[in-house]
Formats: sequence, C-alpha cells, structure tokens
Amino acid sequence: MNKKLLLWAITSALAGFLFGFDTVVISGAESKIQQLWSLSGSMHGLAISAALWGTVLGSIFGSIPTAKYGRKKTLIFNGVLFLVGAIGSAVAWNVSSFFIFRFIGGLGIGISTIAAPLFISEISPAGDRGKLTGLFQFNIVFGILIAFFSNYVIANIAPDESAWRWMLGIQVIPSILYTIMCFSLPESPRWLIVDAKNDAEGKKVFSLINPEMSDGELNELVATVKASAAEEGKLKQSASKFFSKRLKYPILFAFLIAAFNQLSGINIILYFAPRLLGLAGIEDPVAASIALGVTNLIATFIGIRLIDLLGRKTLLLIGCVGYIASLSVCTYAFFHFEELKVVSNAIDTASTAEQLINMNNETVFFTAEDKSKAEVAFETAKKKLSDSTQKDSYTGTKVAFDGESLAEVRDIALQVKHEASSSLGSVSTLVLICMITFIASHAIGSGTIIWVFISEIFPNDQRAAGQSLGSATHWIFAAGLTLLFPIAIANFDAGFMFGFFALMMVVQIIWCAVMMPETKGRTLEEIGEALSSK
Repeated sequence: MNKKLLLWAITSALAGFLFGFDTVVISGAESKIQQLWSLSGSMHGLAISAALWGTVLGSIFGSIPTAKYGRKKTLIFNGVLFLVGAIGSAVAWNVSSFFIFRFIGGLGIGISTIAAPLFISEISPAGDRGKLTGLFQFNIVFGILIAFFSNYVIANIAPDESAWRWMLGIQVIPSILYTIMCFSLPESPRWLIVDAKNDAEGKKVFSLINPEMSDGELNELVATVKASAAEEGKLKQSASKFFSKRLKYPILFAFLIAAFNQLSGINIILYFAPRLLGLAGIEDPVAASIALGVTNLIATFIGIRLIDLLGRKTLLLIGCVGYIASLSVCTYAFFHFEELKVVSNAIDTASTAEQLINMNNETVFFTAEDKSKAEVAFETAKKKLSDSTQKDSYTGTKVAFDGESLAEVRDIALQVKHEASSSLGSVSTLVLICMITFIASHAIGSGTIIWVFISEIFPNDQRAAGQSLGSATHWIFAAGLTLLFPIAIANFDAGFMFGFFALMMVVQIIWCAVMMPETKGRTLEEIGEALSSK
C-alpha cells in the first residue's frame, strides 16, 4: 500500500481518537460532577449528554463546511473545537459552563464523523477503502481505551476533588498534535474535481495516491469522476432535492444502520461502564472497564482486517448474533438474581447518603430545593435497600434502618454491597464476560462498518449530505439514550434496559439479512449508481 496514502488516512482518522476519548472520558467524571453540583437525574443526564447534543448539531450542519471549504480545512477546524472543548470542560465553574464547553467539543465530534470518513473514502482505492476508512473506527476505540486507562491512572494519583478536571483536561495534548498534523494533508481529489472544479489539482493528488498510474490512466480517472458527477447533476433537479425518490434507498439504509448502531446500547455501556459493572457486583468497576476498552480495540482491529475480505453485511450479521446472545444473558441475570438488585440499591443508598453528607458539610453547591430532593432520594433508596434484603430469595444480611446517622447508613450500605457482590461470585464474572462479548460483537460488526458503509452508499454529489444524515441520526439516538439513561436506571430494573436493546438487535438482524446491500470491492461511482437507480 502507498505509504503516503496510509499516513494521510491515519492522520485524518486521528479525529476518531479525539472522538472516542472525548465521548468516553466522561465516564470517570460523571459521578463526581453529579455530586459536585447536586444534579438531579434529569440535569445529570443533560450535563453528561451535552457533548452529544453538540454532535447532533455538528453532524446536521457539518456537511456545509465539508462541501464548501473542503475536507482538509474542516478537519483542521475540528481540532480547534476539540481543543477549546477540552480546556473549557476542565476549568468549568458551574454546570452551565460545563454544558457549553462539552457542547463545543461535541460540535467537533459531529463534524469529524462527516469529514474524516469522507476524506478517507475519497482518497482510497476500492480494494483498500474498507480497511482505510475503518481506521477512523479503530482510532475511536483506541481513544476509548486510552480514556478508560487515563481515568484509572488519574483517579489513583490526583486529588479526589480535582481528578475529574484532569481527566477532561488532558485531552488538550492530543488535540494540539492532531490539529498540527492535519496541515500536512492534501485535499480530497474528488472534492477538488466535483466541488472546486480544479481538475489539475485533483489529478495531482490522484497521482500521489496512485504513483503507478500513467498520465493517461490519471486523465481517465479524472474523467470518470467528472462524468459521474455530471450524470448525477442531470438526475437531481436541484441541490435541495436530497430527500427524493432517487435517494430513497441510500437514505433508508443510512438511517437504519445509524439508528441500530445506538439502539444496541453501545454508548450506554461505554459512558456508564463503571456504574453498570458496579451494579453487576464488580468490586473494582473502573479497572474492569479497561478490559472492555482492550476488547474493543482488539476486536476492531480484527473487523478492519476482515471488512474487505468478508464484506460489510457478513460482519454485521456476525455482530448481531453476539449482540443478541450477550444482551439476553444480561437481561436474565438482572431479573433473576436478587443480589444484583441489592447491589444496585446499596449503591444508590450509599451515594445519596454521601451527597447529603457533602451538603451538610457545604462542600458542594446546592439550593434548598436540591437538598429537599436529595433527602427524598435518600429515603427512597434506603427503603428499597431494606425491602430488597428482606426478600426470601436473598440469603444475605437483612437490613432494617432505624435512626442511624447518614454516615452509618452509608457504611451499612457499602458493607451490604460488598457482601452481595461477594455472594454473586460467578454471576458477576458472567455479566462481565457478556459485556466483553457485547463490546467485541459491536466492534467487529456495526462499529467497524457504520462509517464505511454510510460513506459508500451515496453518489458523489450527495455524499457529504448523506454522511451528515447518517451521522446526525447516530448522534440524535446517542444523545437521547444518554439523556434518558440516568432517569431510566433510577426508576427501572437494569434488566428492562438490556431486554430492550436485545429486542432492537433482533430487528436489526432481520433488516441486515433481508435488505442490506453488500458494497465491498466496488467503486464509489458503481455503488452510487446502483443504489440511486433502484
């Protein structure tokens, strides 16, 4: 493979590293942020999902600068947004400022999911396009792994009250490096030819990508791109006719693969991994979450190696089987084992007691309304813990609170959590294995193919808009689910959540088997023509 081409693809794909790091680093800070500013379930969900709402806006409008100013300039601009978001989030002085700066970082993520896969797709030969575009996803999961590891290290060396700021602020370093590296990129040859009307510069970039091609072959390649664009121009009535009969299948497929990607529950698992592993009885959930990150990285590498061999459709089918199996087992475990409910209620009781202790000591910001709500949440959690330990199916210590201080209730809850976690034994290990299987299934399947598939199925003239549609769909579902999760997990058994995601994956495997087209080994022009003419 051309070394320059590989270097350019890796550089562009580093946007994925910042994407993965930024979206998951919050998992180590979300609990502390909730306590620091005394956030209710809805406000907590809004604060944690702030970056995701930024990605929604970025993915909706990101196609405009990507198409007007080019892929390269847009990628450089992304780096600046990542940098501002990282600095601001680390020094945030209240929940409003935190939301704003996380939102700015999210804008960079949303735009990067359009510009980076498009750039790589448009500089890649058909036979290598899958693995090169897949580097974007590889960097996403690499960023996720580094975020988990970074959180673990910082949590153990930084002061507890400021650790979350270091977790978020350390992203400044990769943001600066990425922005500098983007200046070395060429512009997309297809953008130069189709949008900038600069055939000579487009041919020059094509010659760097394909040094083995003769001058005649390069001229033919430029002519093919121009002819494809001209034919597409005849088919569309105007640039505003994106939602048309001509593009009904690409639009449908982009929407479905993006929606199903999030309806698998992947962002919930990643963002709240320590909390979910804690609910499963894992004694050191932050350390265990690193295992998820390592699995994600290895499985993504396998997916990238296989995507141009087995194809996009086959990988998604394999992933669906793993999704359904792992989510179904988790659903059964959370409904069947009373110890898991006790662990969950003990965590809630200990955290609400700790929150009230901090309020009494005035170490966190709160209003009178905040304290009133915290007291109600504490009493509710305490009653749930007591009730769950009284059930005949639970064989551990029976708890009945009667006048204990906040500190005593917290300590009792932590002791009960430890006891219930220890009694779970192999059940906790089984849940961890299922989560690892889930992550591997996602990485090999939907995680590897989503950005490749969306960047392939639209014709040249509508590729940026199509990437924007798929990306916006992905992030709207991600933001919505992340916003609702803290509320849902506070009111419903975790088994309902896993069951819902399992059902969605059953629907996805049916769609994949019946409707999804295979795109491996075909040029972008061939794919665009085939799907647009259906």
